[in-house]
Amino acid sequence: MRLKGKTAVVTGASSGMGRDIAYYFAEEGANVIAVARRAEKLNQLVEEAKDFEGKVVAYSADVSDKEKSEGMIDEAIKLFGKVDILVNNAGIMDDMSGVDETSDEMFDKVYDVNVKSIFYSMRKAVNHFKQVGGGIIINVASIGGLYGCRAGLAYTASKHAVVGMTKNTAFMYALQNIRCNAICPGGIETEISTGEFMKNINQAGMARATAGIAANPRIGKGSEIAKVALFLASDDSSYINGQCIAVDGGFTAY
Repeated sequence: MRLKGKTAVVTGASSGMGRDIAYYFAEEGANVIAVARRAEKLNQLVEEAKDFEGKVVAYSADVSDKEKSEGMIDEAIKLFGKVDILVNNAGIMDDMSGVDETSDEMFDKVYDVNVKSIFYSMRKAVNHFKQVGGGIIINVASIGGLYGCRAGLAYTASKHAVVGMTKNTAFMYALQNIRCNAICPGGIETEISTGEFMKNINQAGMARATAGIAANPRIGKGSEIAKVALFLASDDSSYINGQCIAVDGGFTAY
């Protein structure tokens, strides 16, 4: 039980990587506040994890809402006395547009979910971690945050921002026993491609963003990301801080 006695908050937990992370964490003994908008999906997760050592509690929220994003930390403290681990997994994709066709509405919404929600929850968590003697933050960024064109402008910029926030936070609070790392997935089986802006994809932008897709060895599974998150959340990774780890089957090694 690598996380026995720990409390974790996991966003985007209704499907894909976030669901697998919440599931694995509870299986390894953590009490988990599973956060997402779709309450029915969260309740299914709660039912599936009911016999685990750790308890999963559903928290239905839109993380782009500042009060909800901060409130999930308060909820974990209220139920379990503290928070040890924060996993910022929730995110949305843009429509693959370059800067010339990126609308204000899309840019703002992508940033609200992919950047500002992480800022709100990290700020709340770090202040709590300072009081209790430490904690761990795991941000799910993307290989799009390491390279220039794995998506459109809005998504790419948002994930670069997540990488920057991760590294800054890691160094700022390393002496206070707070670790902050990011996972940068490649192509993973998730529901992100069914998002609002992906329903009307900019085909020219998509062609450019996928120009190197033939180099991708395969599509990954959410469980493969969850296992990396479990490692980063455990004491096994105690000397890893401020790192943005590409988990992409070797795609970006080409």
